[in-house]
Amino acid sequence: MSENTTVDTMQDILHQQRQAQIKGGAVSAALRIDRLRRAVNVLEQNGDTFCDAMSEDFGNRSLDASKLTDIQGAITPLKDAIKHVPTWMKPEKRKASFPMGLLGGRCRIEFQPLGVVGCISPWNFPVQLTFAPLAGIFAAGNRTMIKPSEYTPITSALMKSTLEAAFDPDELAVFTGGPDVGSAFSGLAFDHLLFTGATSVARHVMRAAAENLVPVTLELGGKSPVIVGRSADLAMTARNVMAGKTMNAGQICLAPDYAMVPEEQLGRFVEEAQTAVSEMFPEIKDNPDYTSVINERHYDRLNDYLEDAAAKGAEVITINPSDEDFSQQEHHRIPPTLILNPSEDMKIMQEEIFGPLLPVKTYDHIDETIDYVNEHDRPLGLYYFGSDSDETRQVLDDTVSGGVTLNDVIMHVAQENLPFGGVGPSGMGAYHGVDGFRNFSHAKSIYSQSRLISNLAKKMGPPYGSETAKSA
Repeated sequence: MSENTTVDTMQDILHQQRQAQIKGGAVSAALRIDRLRRAVNVLEQNGDTFCDAMSEDFGNRSLDASKLTDIQGAITPLKDAIKHVPTWMKPEKRKASFPMGLLGGRCRIEFQPLGVVGCISPWNFPVQLTFAPLAGIFAAGNRTMIKPSEYTPITSALMKSTLEAAFDPDELAVFTGGPDVGSAFSGLAFDHLLFTGATSVARHVMRAAAENLVPVTLELGGKSPVIVGRSADLAMTARNVMAGKTMNAGQICLAPDYAMVPEEQLGRFVEEAQTAVSEMFPEIKDNPDYTSVINERHYDRLNDYLEDAAAKGAEVITINPSDEDFSQQEHHRIPPTLILNPSEDMKIMQEEIFGPLLPVKTYDHIDETIDYVNEHDRPLGLYYFGSDSDETRQVLDDTVSGGVTLNDVIMHVAQENLPFGGVGPSGMGAYHGVDGFRNFSHAKSIYSQSRLISNLAKKMGPPYGSETAKSA
């Protein structure tokens, strides 16, 4: 299919979906739940096949991790929406302004479908970040067009075939292809566009969407910091940080991007990190539980970060429990690596890492960590470890981030009752749970006038005269 044909097809499908949305009228709870259940069925019937596809796309990806993060990580929000959508749909009463409320005026908000929502999903969790947004999109009564990543072509093709077998094209359509297809897709006149991916690409997506004044939700990333307080349990802290850093080989928008530890605890933190990795991955090179870097381009980029850091004087500690040789390998694996006391001119401190590399900075006073975070772009996530309640409060009050997990990393994204989103360069808008339903809905304000107020207004209106003066 040529590029022009693809663009024409996308335009046609958008038109079909919009017309079907208009002709269908109000979208019942039953229809919304049916669409949600069909999405769940696709995952439950094809879960193992999806996991195999993701592993093939990555070179190696833990099948167990894929089941947990991508399959169950998408089924959970979909089932949560099935359970709650009838409640979410109910109108929300609001208080009418004085004295109208006393005289019979009534206010409410009704949540109306936006129409057709575009969804551009990334490669790092290709199934979860395609299916999980459907919880909010379908719960809100919308139809959707999806553009998955070209970096995971096998998984994207499988999503297209399984989803399009379960849905009519005027409900859901999937378009695969490279950057040209993605560029054309982001320029369509959707009623809303969700993009999950890199900040650099988001600028182009937002610019294209602006041509049609399409509102956007951007789920991006950035350099999410770990602040280790002196009151932290270092063994638990290192275990949780390294578990998050090695999950999907660190290819997570919420992965801890750098850690800041008290200067006198640096040596112990390194030891605990080495112990934690050795327990999780006694061997790495051929370990089916350890995920590969997605492709050669990203593999070379990460190794360039390490070479740059070493050339500029950083102490680089590779955690390689079995002392394996990674110079000759098929699947782009990089062992967990610590970069101690990095300088700001190093590439690894200037770009989001998206890999199993962890810079570790030291500090003397907690204020230094807060100042450092605030001097940089606001991150998608922030992680504080410690039991000092005053210090916890200080970190929460004096920093701004999309979300926070205390005494662990990443886990706030797994809470369906918390909105997930970024702030500033790490994104805009949020979804998950009821917040996703509302994000993909139009909150329509409705005021119902009373006869009593209408009669009073008639006396106060034109032609103005003595009665109006008495009422003023």
